[in-house]
Amino acid sequence: MSLQIECVILGPLKTNTYLLESQGQWAVVDPAMGAGGLPALLQKRGADVSMILLTHGHGDHIGGVGELKQVWPRALCYCPAADADMLDDPDRNLSGVFGLAITSPPADELLNAPAVLTLGDTTWHVLDTSGHSPGGVSFYNPQEGLVLAGDSLFYDGIGRTGFRGGDQQRLLRNVRAQLMTLPDETRVLAGHGPETTIGRERSKNRFLSEAAADRL
Repeated sequence: MSLQIECVILGPLKTNTYLLESQGQWAVVDPAMGAGGLPALLQKRGADVSMILLTHGHGDHIGGVGELKQVWPRALCYCPAADADMLDDPDRNLSGVFGLAITSPPADELLNAPAVLTLGDTTWHVLDTSGHSPGGVSFYNPQEGLVLAGDSLFYDGIGRTGFRGGDQQRLLRNVRAQLMTLPDETRVLAGHGPETTIGRERSKNRFLSEAAADRL
């Protein structure tokens, strides 16, 4: 495989942070709060981080960006454009709800789906899976058959939408249009919880049933 991927679970909300490596190039997806030990772990792996990819701007997914940028200041942070104003605002990124004040350095690059990114010899399609947040995206690699879905799709669930910026109907439409059209065998690496597959969620996820679709 040209891609190596490792999941590190961080912070009180048990956020899945993903470490990607292809041909010596490294990216970190959703560096979470509690990521203070992440730079040391990456350095043990011999990493030189060039990209920080954010699926969305909620506090539990951005809390480690600052630590990474301190060690790798040239690493480019990619954030969905519609979530960019969440990075420096604890109220918008919801960390204030938990009595925290999580902020991140500003994004270096703003993402608008559809778009394509490369890491080493891997290609990542940026998919619009907004609804959990105003600008949420997923990163799909067709060659490896996997999608980094952030908090859009989980094993037996979808992202919460009952807070500022959330829109359940929009999320469900995007999950159906962008994710449920992927091959059944596609691995889904979510922002929290265990790995699943598109086929499994298409057939088992109660939020994606025909009855749920009829309500849209």
